[in-house]
Amino acid sequence: MASTTFSNTCNGDDFGTFVESDDECEVESDAEPRERYEEGMYCPLCIGALLVNRYRIEHKLGWGGFSTVWLAHDTRENKAVALKVTVSGQRREYERAMQDKIIQVVPDTYNLVTYQAVFSLPGRGANRHTVFVFPVRGPNLDTACCRLPPKFRVPAAKHLLLGLKSLHDAGIVHRDLNTGAVLWRIDPIDHWTTAEKYQRLGRPRKVPLREEEGAPGELVESIQFPQDMLRHPVCLGDFGLSIRSGTLVENTAQLPPLFCAPERLHGMNPSPAGDMWSYTCIFAKLYLGVEVIWGSGPSLVSRIVSMSGPLPEHWKGFFGDGTTTKDWWYDQSGQMPRSEVLGGYETLEDKIDRLRPDICRDEREHALSIMYRGFSCAPEHRITATQLLEDPSFIALMSYYTP
Repeated sequence: MASTTFSNTCNGDDFGTFVESDDECEVESDAEPRERYEEGMYCPLCIGALLVNRYRIEHKLGWGGFSTVWLAHDTRENKAVALKVTVSGQRREYERAMQDKIIQVVPDTYNLVTYQAVFSLPGRGANRHTVFVFPVRGPNLDTACCRLPPKFRVPAAKHLLLGLKSLHDAGIVHRDLNTGAVLWRIDPIDHWTTAEKYQRLGRPRKVPLREEEGAPGELVESIQFPQDMLRHPVCLGDFGLSIRSGTLVENTAQLPPLFCAPERLHGMNPSPAGDMWSYTCIFAKLYLGVEVIWGSGPSLVSRIVSMSGPLPEHWKGFFGDGTTTKDWWYDQSGQMPRSEVLGGYETLEDKIDRLRPDICRDEREHALSIMYRGFSCAPEHRITATQLLEDPSFIALMSYYTP
């Protein structure tokens, strides 16, 4: 690996490191797509920038399809904050409205990530970027789950369930529940200087944006939080697609598809039951360390049916454009074609035995009970958040991982 070339400093302030050309691909592979800056979607920002005369950007926390997220210092209140800078357009106004609704109707938001302040920045032309100010949280489950031991990661399933229950009790469907929407907490860093942050979290490694992409601006590699900084309880965020229960939507499917409930792949509206399917996918990953469902399109549905049993017969003909449907998905006898069996699909029992050989028989039965009821293909038979929190198997399984 080539060494970095120089530090970007001014009057003693450290603004990170521009990498040599040989290392630019490493930063670019971690960062958001450059072309979205050229298209005017993302807001170009620099380490060290002072936004609205208050928030000084110190590092990069991450990015998603609709935003970049930055670690900043609130110079007015002398604390660390996270800034979620959204893509330009009216869609972000919906996210603010939903955040406001959640704050209004959810009595206890402790297990949720809600904003503390909001402002906007100018974008290309007449466009503007909404900026949400959040408390600083750690990495999401997607980036940190696999390297954590079961003893640490499994309790997160209960904390996530509490957050999801608070939404459902208030009549709100998350609609986009996945491992990227769930964040670990971290030790407080408000008292750390910028130098101390860089010592513990690493100095920003960055690449300048080109003029046509919105220079001055920088692509910045995201922070990799040390494992010893991660803390419970996890919290649930990303409410940009959330809806009031019963709201009709045009596009029922969920991305990424591996968290999508089978009924939503058949044109049915998002619901609390759909959230519980997504939750069970996350539960399984926390418990087993890997996704139990993957793929897309017909291969995804084939894995669902091989694991959970046939889909309701009256759904036939409603998947996708109707031309890729497989008859055996809806065969209530549960018979799979020999070619599918030989294709290597596993039952839940097979997955648990292969991935968790360390557990006892009782724990295995508790885990299977939870997953089978969460992975019920018929949404009306799927366990609810309230029921699962009170479920004897869930309580017993959590006891194995609670001191």
